[in-house]
Amino acid sequence: MSSELRYDRSGDSTRFTCPTLPKGHTVRTRTHTRLFATAASAALLASLAACGSGDDEPASDSADDPIEGTVRTFTYDDSIEPEVLDPFEEEFGVEVETATFNSNAQAAAKIKGGFGTDVIEVCLDESTPLVEPGLLEPIDTDRITEWDNMVGSFRNADGVTTDGNTWMVPLSAGPHGLIYDVDAFDTPPTSWADLYDPALQGQVAIDGGGSLTPIAVTALGLGYSDPLSMNPEEIAEVRDYMIENRDQFRTFADSDSDTINLFKSGEVVLSDGGLGTVTKMQKEGLDVSWVAPQEGALSWVCGFGISADSKNVAASYALINHYLSAEMQALIAGQGFSIVNPEAMPLIPEELREAADPAQLDSMIPEVEADYQKEWDQAWQEIQVG
Repeated sequence: MSSELRYDRSGDSTRFTCPTLPKGHTVRTRTHTRLFATAASAALLASLAACGSGDDEPASDSADDPIEGTVRTFTYDDSIEPEVLDPFEEEFGVEVETATFNSNAQAAAKIKGGFGTDVIEVCLDESTPLVEPGLLEPIDTDRITEWDNMVGSFRNADGVTTDGNTWMVPLSAGPHGLIYDVDAFDTPPTSWADLYDPALQGQVAIDGGGSLTPIAVTALGLGYSDPLSMNPEEIAEVRDYMIENRDQFRTFADSDSDTINLFKSGEVVLSDGGLGTVTKMQKEGLDVSWVAPQEGALSWVCGFGISADSKNVAASYALINHYLSAEMQALIAGQGFSIVNPEAMPLIPEELREAADPAQLDSMIPEVEADYQKEWDQAWQEIQVG
């Protein structure tokens, strides 16, 4: 299997729907944006809370409840593409109100602050802030129509089910490797260590939305084969290396949108990132490619859970089933992601099947919550400060 994949597809833009926000206002993204800190951002958070708030009456939770009304989603922005949502609204006559976050930790903070939603995107590398405080309702897998068709490695992945409760339904996955400007390299990068190539100082970005990705990819470049199992002393070694080489990076990229804009402006020629981001960039005409580093690419798994305070449980299950259907999984593959329902494979164009095939992730390093997570988070705070 080739480790380098390139696409050239056209597509739609992501939408944000919230009647209480100013017209045209958007909130983004999938790979992480720093927490809002300005007064204007505080006003925006208040608006988000208003958008998510509603009837305080408890929702009925029966498989016989009608699928109707409004269902509110709180996700990363690449999970709410119109080509996936529109068919759901048309089929059921249900209005989907969408809002986006940049990490599960930020999502948890907003929900604790009063933001209301029905469906929440959960990623296995960062689910604890949603699971431990009881912000999710356990999933009744008997109501998930394609549950038994799902690839077993996703259905049984660490974090999907804990203590006998299933907290999320995996819906998409993908590899995390290197993104590079084709015109800037005579020879494509091959190693995570290339992020620290002195010849590229000031022309590199690294994911800055949380501790796991930047520390893990740096550790891989330094020779740690199992970075998520590093002990505190090893975490400190990677931290010190990143602080020492902090000037290598033009910026810590806050989001997919930031990464795309950095490449558009020519400010960076190399970053870490996913195939989905590359697909978006190529849709916008950027001559970029993606490569799996020789030390191994990371792989992420995300899906939907149901809020413990959901006001429309029936529509929430219907939406999850819609995303897991073969037809919608094929559309998700077109966004550059790996599918979790193999029933979709015959529906996927041949040129996209290699990237969509979940088997490609078997040889990659799963992104799960790390050992000594508190030490990772503390190290990342110190790296950001420099």
